[in-house]
Amino acid sequence: MRASQWFTATMRQTPNDAEIISHQLMLRAGMIRKLGSGLYNWLPLGLKILRKVETIVREEMHQAQALEILMPAVQPAELWQETKRWETFGNQLLKIVDNNQREYCFGPTHEEVITDWVRQELTSYKQLPVNFYQIQTKFRDEIRPRFGVMRAREFLMKDAYSFHTSIECLAQTYDKMFEAYKQILTRLGLKFRAVEADTGAIGGFASHEFQVLAQAGEDCIFFSDSSDYAANIEQATSLPPHNLTVEPVPELEISEDIKPAETLPNLVKIHWVVGQNAPFVALVLKACDTLNVIKAEKHALVRAPLTLVDDNNPALLAYLASSEQTLLKLNAPLIVDTHAQALPWFSYQDKQNTITHIKWQRDVSYLDVCDLRNVKEGDRSPDGQGILQSARGIEVGHIFQLGDKYAKAMQARVLNEHGQSTTLMMGCYGLGISRIVAAAIEQHHDDKGIKWPPALAPFDMVIIPINAQKSDKVTQEAQALYNALQEEGFDVLLDDRNERAGVLFADNELIGIPHRLVISEKLLVNEEVEYKSRHLDEVSMLKKTHVVDFFKKLFALQKA
Repeated sequence: MRASQWFTATMRQTPNDAEIISHQLMLRAGMIRKLGSGLYNWLPLGLKILRKVETIVREEMHQAQALEILMPAVQPAELWQETKRWETFGNQLLKIVDNNQREYCFGPTHEEVITDWVRQELTSYKQLPVNFYQIQTKFRDEIRPRFGVMRAREFLMKDAYSFHTSIECLAQTYDKMFEAYKQILTRLGLKFRAVEADTGAIGGFASHEFQVLAQAGEDCIFFSDSSDYAANIEQATSLPPHNLTVEPVPELEISEDIKPAETLPNLVKIHWVVGQNAPFVALVLKACDTLNVIKAEKHALVRAPLTLVDDNNPALLAYLASSEQTLLKLNAPLIVDTHAQALPWFSYQDKQNTITHIKWQRDVSYLDVCDLRNVKEGDRSPDGQGILQSARGIEVGHIFQLGDKYAKAMQARVLNEHGQSTTLMMGCYGLGISRIVAAAIEQHHDDKGIKWPPALAPFDMVIIPINAQKSDKVTQEAQALYNALQEEGFDVLLDDRNERAGVLFADNELIGIPHRLVISEKLLVNEEVEYKSRHLDEVSMLKKTHVVDFFKKLFALQKA
């Protein structure tokens, strides 16, 4: 491709509304342009890179025996009403009405659509297992679209759905897709972690997120420094510290002095929440720990969504005063976090008293113990191997074992090997195609621009002829080298624009083309061209007759 025939739309200045590096560089490199809030046009450069991601995704889906289909972006309301998600999905669901006043939505995901088709198409266990995927535009009405394509309203996604007659079969396909996702991100040259995750609004009983590691990531993930354990902060757990048991616990001490919290050892705090069966439930954590809302609302005694209650709430105060109050005024179901329960003794402070040397079961009883806190760096890994470290991540993929959630709601059934009607088991596997592009930039850039991994680079290399308009020799040699590299199958950009050398260099560094070749009359005196890798600072000289072989060997090593 000649740059004079390409659409180059680089920008020198960073737009004011671009907050993170990927958004800034995608605009400056001429990959995208904003149409409206959370809506972007993909320009030729951006689309070329997007298609590279799609290609690798399709290859790995084929390896995983997934079959490509294409479902409508617009979905009838009645399908979502069958699963009750029409009401529960939330404001992100963009609802529309046609001329006949029939309701539709612009699909944020396709569980209902695929299940509707499958229940009409599949009748026997002999047709299973089967895994269908598509690459489709999705729409979620983000309240606050931000960060460019990272959190846009409209985005490109690969979503796959597998169907089975047993949990065991589902687990096998889930593992296959897990490995396929790892292979996709590895081939794209991205550093990532696969982490345990909450199933959220999609549902199911098991899920993993695939997080590309980057400082701009919205997610906090934790991983062991000595094992494969990894989870996002909503799901991560840890073991209590070793050696918490010490000498015999002194007798309870109650003081009317209100002491500074930082001076009280082993201080705990009560979080009052609305209960499922009781009006209020007390959640007890160490004062230095943070309540994990997602973990808490999964407890059978806690009403979901979790509702915190202020200590001074009149209804709470009346409830506590309704019968004889016990120590800590915990006249309510008491659930203790595992780290708080592991304390040999603890302190507690209310508005009137400071109490120390409180021992569980001796002084205070609890109803249940469970994990209620956000983990911290330095915690013991839950598998007993190593300690937890944290990193920021960008979620680019999420896979789920859905079980029968959607199939049961929509009566998707087949005959099993015994001739009995059985509800299908289902898996769901999402991958953000457009988000991957942004995540790659967050991970691969410098102060000059993008530094694409080889698999994502828009071109393999760029040839820059210096003052070609003034030199027939430079023009001819650049054209000859361009032809020779193309004949070997390389995707080459010949930057033949009539611009100063500094502009050409800056543009191509901004765009992130991995390899640069410079041809000038001065260099041709010695039959040489100048070579520079976008990933290295050094500049080297190559004999022009050796350039093709140089790249053939270099790219062969990269593939190996």
